[in-house]
Amino acid sequence: MTHSIDLAVIGGSGLYNFPGLENPARQSVETPYGPASGDVVIGDFAGHRIAFLARHGESHTLPPHRVNYRANMWALHHLGARKVIGVNAVGGIRHDMGPRAIVVPDQIIDYTHGRYTSFCDVEGAEVKHIDFSEPYTASLRHALIAAAQKAGVAAMDGGCYGATQGPRLETRAEIARMKRDGCDLVGMTGMPEAALARELALDYACLALVANFAAGCGDEAEISIEEIFAHLAAATAEVPPILAELLKS
Repeated sequence: MTHSIDLAVIGGSGLYNFPGLENPARQSVETPYGPASGDVVIGDFAGHRIAFLARHGESHTLPPHRVNYRANMWALHHLGARKVIGVNAVGGIRHDMGPRAIVVPDQIIDYTHGRYTSFCDVEGAEVKHIDFSEPYTASLRHALIAAAQKAGVAAMDGGCYGATQGPRLETRAEIARMKRDGCDLVGMTGMPEAALARELALDYACLALVANFAAGCGDEAEISIEEIFAHLAAATAEVPPILAELLKS
């Protein structure tokens, strides 16, 4: 069964349900690629129908490299979503992208390995060579930036997201390499999600929430998990107002 869905939201670490969602209904979707991260929750928000899916599961049981990205994206598309916002917890590499910053990146470098990165990875499937020069949909990115401004939330426009394997955090040497490569942010779930969205012709953009400075980029000798989740909670609280304004537009 397909639904009229104005926006789909994929929640990352710290966002396991969508605050303010009214009349929620859970939808379990069987996919050709196995189970999704959990039920898709469809409800009303800001006068529109949205679908929400917790990327790591509602109890955070799925590490980044075990998320079934293909099933997640297929399920949202199957239910009628055509615009998707991926909310991602990230570390800041660039000096002005510190804890609690909110960034709408425009580029990706993929350092992951061993993940199913395409819907073509099944026998008999048509091989598609998608144009991935601009990995995020420009119109949706710009709409997110404008929505943040209307909501009174400072959101940074642009930046390169480096996607690592996880679930461990990176070494100082790895972050130094990524900085040389041109990465401004580091996260573990940005790929292959973005590429799969492109294969399905979905409009897709990332709302990156900075939880900490990456290794060697801040003043801390050690990264505190407690501080990460405190920063993440503060940044996550800004997500619903931004998306409310996005839906209004």
